[in-house]
Amino acid sequence: MTMTEHDRGSLVDSDLVGEVWTTAQPGTDPVLYGHVEIEPKGKFPARSLQTFRMTYTVGRFGLDDTGAIRVMLRAMGDGGALQTDDPTGYNYVTATTSSGVPLDVAYSRYGTMPRPRWKVLTIRVAGGFLREGDRIEIIFGDTAQGSPGLRLQSMVEPNFEFKVAADVCAVGHYTPIPNTPNIDIVAGAPALWRAVLPSLRRPGESFQFGLKAEDIWGNPTNLAQGRFTLETNLVVNGLPDAVDYALGQRGLCFEGLSVDEPGTLRISVHDADGMEVAQSHPLVIEDGSLSGYWADLHGQSGESIGIGTSRDYFEFGRNLAFLDALSHQANDFQVNNAFWAYLNELTARYHEDGRFVTFPGYEWSGNTAVGGDRNVYYRTEGRPIYRSSHALLMDRSDLDMDANDANLLFERLSDEDCVVYAHVGGRYADIAFAHDGTKETSMEIHSAWGTFEWLLTDGFPLGHRSGVVCNSDGHKGRPGASYPGVSTFGAYGGLTCFLTEELTRDSFFDCLKRRHHYGTTGTRLHLDVKARFGEPAILFDQDPNLFPETGSRPAGEVMMGDIVRSTAASVTLKIRAVTQAPIERIEVRNGVEVIETLRGYTESDLGNRVRVLWSGAEYRGRGRDTNWKGKVSFGGAMIIRFEKINAWNHERLFEQQGGDTIVFDAITTGNFGGFDAWLDEGLDGDQLGDLTVATNLGGMTMPLADVGFEDCVMEAGGLERRIKVFRLPDDIPCREIVAEVEIPLAPDRDNPLWVCLNTEDGFQAWSSPIYVFNQHND
Repeated sequence: MTMTEHDRGSLVDSDLVGEVWTTAQPGTDPVLYGHVEIEPKGKFPARSLQTFRMTYTVGRFGLDDTGAIRVMLRAMGDGGALQTDDPTGYNYVTATTSSGVPLDVAYSRYGTMPRPRWKVLTIRVAGGFLREGDRIEIIFGDTAQGSPGLRLQSMVEPNFEFKVAADVCAVGHYTPIPNTPNIDIVAGAPALWRAVLPSLRRPGESFQFGLKAEDIWGNPTNLAQGRFTLETNLVVNGLPDAVDYALGQRGLCFEGLSVDEPGTLRISVHDADGMEVAQSHPLVIEDGSLSGYWADLHGQSGESIGIGTSRDYFEFGRNLAFLDALSHQANDFQVNNAFWAYLNELTARYHEDGRFVTFPGYEWSGNTAVGGDRNVYYRTEGRPIYRSSHALLMDRSDLDMDANDANLLFERLSDEDCVVYAHVGGRYADIAFAHDGTKETSMEIHSAWGTFEWLLTDGFPLGHRSGVVCNSDGHKGRPGASYPGVSTFGAYGGLTCFLTEELTRDSFFDCLKRRHHYGTTGTRLHLDVKARFGEPAILFDQDPNLFPETGSRPAGEVMMGDIVRSTAASVTLKIRAVTQAPIERIEVRNGVEVIETLRGYTESDLGNRVRVLWSGAEYRGRGRDTNWKGKVSFGGAMIIRFEKINAWNHERLFEQQGGDTIVFDAITTGNFGGFDAWLDEGLDGDQLGDLTVATNLGGMTMPLADVGFEDCVMEAGGLERRIKVFRLPDDIPCREIVAEVEIPLAPDRDNPLWVCLNTEDGFQAWSSPIYVFNQHND
């Protein structure tokens, strides 16, 4: 066993930070254009309230009448929106000059400057001019008239920069001021512990166990410490019985562990008082040809639109998210040739077969009108980048390499050793406009942007045979553990489990091309889905519609992602799911039809617990966020306790008011949120009142006694916007379901057989479909 400690882990290359790859300009002389200082400096906890005093000293050119300076903040930062109207409110900003010249101060959250810094505070001279040596003083979070201060962003960022530019001649041209000030935004106090295991290994096979503490916003914190005992239900070779977690660490990784006997391993972590602080994900140990490796293959860093450096990105994924595989996917129109070369160097440097697999790649970021977002992954470094455009690139010498629509991209990639995902980000992929199944093997149906089953199911009637992947598409420097924060994103980032023989690039590529993987909304669990045929079906090595000469063989049983042809009238779907939290339900599907719903409890097990969920989006595009404002009343039945589900923004209103009412202000982006309420009265009596749901998007009223085993649904328009209400047992002990479901096969078409799993704590998982073409025999 090898135990690795990880501290703050900020590995910053001074010449690789910020926008050096995209919008950097030649160094500006501070004597001519002025210089900037800020107080206080140092380290400040994420999402804390602070006050900063910034001083801009005018340079030799002066600052002309109607000239201005701009303080530009990163688009993906979720610090409080600056404002100048309410001196008693959060994030109040003031600006004055040393000479008394008046100023106009305005804040724009979007569009004033190009990405990645389109949040801009503009301070404009309004009735005079400033000479060399005059000063502009800006107070961020000015508390003089009652403001609580400036609310910092929710994610850690070493070298958070207040980037300043000056239009000294009042001509609309802003020149960057060099060495503008920065602070360190650091993690806060520990709020919860995470114990991380993979999900599938063979007896005697090596695995790792990760332990870390996070603050309330999901940042690994270096403020935790203590002695912990590690209790296991199976003997783990190399794992100590206890561990000292020292102050200053952000994570511990125990490598080279193994279990000799089959079973399901769970590790519980107990503090010095004997209280359980964390329980791991389940690790299934069983004989077989495959292991399960977890990856987040889609995210980016501060050199494009995100936070932090690309180097820190790989450090975090490997050492603090405890991933097995990772890829960096910067928007192509922000990747110049130098940065592309550097990313290839990074993937080569961090790649280590058997420990940590990386893939060189990028995000092809064409507008939806020309095909929409795609992810490109190469097997090896040194391959070209075919951009959708050079929108933010200064060097246009390689415009001839661009692929300006997705069909041209697939043409360019036809001879490349690569795979492609379609995904939904700012621009959603249009798979009807462009799709090449020889390269585009999977659809990303969940990310921090939300949940998008439709991206997969749109392809069913088109004859596409795609697998399921989930990734973070994280922009906050936390691949593999990507919390959404308080703006822009509405969901926790996803993960994909790859079922492969070994942890190598070649094995992953084989897995991707066979769709032998499943995705989750961020949890790690074991999911095994197989189809068993009464008479052998024909299993194809590749999609015969795309590769007519592909090999095939008879098979009585196939796994998720496989493509088969059968003459049988039905097939038996075999399902095994092993989870960290209890299983709420598993939907067994043929295409978009739910064939059967599996639960680990029966109707007779229902208790006094009611679950209320809201879900959906406005539409498919960038403005998809749905805001839910409302309340749920339980007709006089008193709420004993309630627990939130997928309530990632801790600052939104979500609380109990009175004895029988929950009020909420929530957001969904295709995913779902909600709560469980445990009531003090049995729900089978005749004296109960009504359950009332009232929201800005509609409402419903029904007798509380009618809330039962099946979902009560209120449709709310938009893109699958709805509210669901149903009952649950007071406690669900089931964390493993093994089932067989007989599924009739529709003749003369594909039958995409897959499952969707929901856990009690709000996570979801989807298997890649088994594509069974039922060849009807008359």
